[in-house]
Amino acid sequence: MDTQGAKGPTPSWTPTPTPTDSAAAVRDDRPADHPAPARVRALPSRLLAMNAMYADRLVGDGLAAEGARKWHFVVLVALADAGPASQSTLSRRTGVYRSDMVAVVNDLADRGFVERTPDPDDRRRNVVTVTSEGRGYLRRLDAIVDAAQEELLAPLSAAERGTLTGLLARLMGHHAKVAPPGSAG
Repeated sequence: MDTQGAKGPTPSWTPTPTPTDSAAAVRDDRPADHPAPARVRALPSRLLAMNAMYADRLVGDGLAAEGARKWHFVVLVALADAGPASQSTLSRRTGVYRSDMVAVVNDLADRGFVERTPDPDDRRRNVVTVTSEGRGYLRRLDAIVDAAQEELLAPLSAAERGTLTGLLARLMGHHAKVAPPGSAG
């Protein structure tokens, strides 16, 4: 089989983790008969990446079954938790790029989950507010995300889950303060 692509060799295999895989055993991204070396499988960066890929699929597939994407969930949570906001403020609250925020808000508004109204302080911008239908939709999405977390963390006790979450938050806090490799500043 020719594995040479226009940009060089391409793998003849594809990543295998799927939402139906057991969360207890994060699978390697290679066929079982060609596992990565043990030293590679034990790298914390690889373990984080493989689990992140699995978690992303669990959440993404669950939300998709309800007709949602992750940004829909994030925007609805931001509005429900912090109240109405301009699209610019929502972008800062959620980390969604401003250009992408327009499409997310359009999707949610078209489905009746949010509404835009002119800002009384600045008529040039709109304020986005979650509707009662949007709150109901968010409750359904919350249940889906909670179920995905439960499946992801199934092999851990409640204490281990708390410890893991605390350690991951600590890593995120540390790396948020450190400039990424190769960046200026």
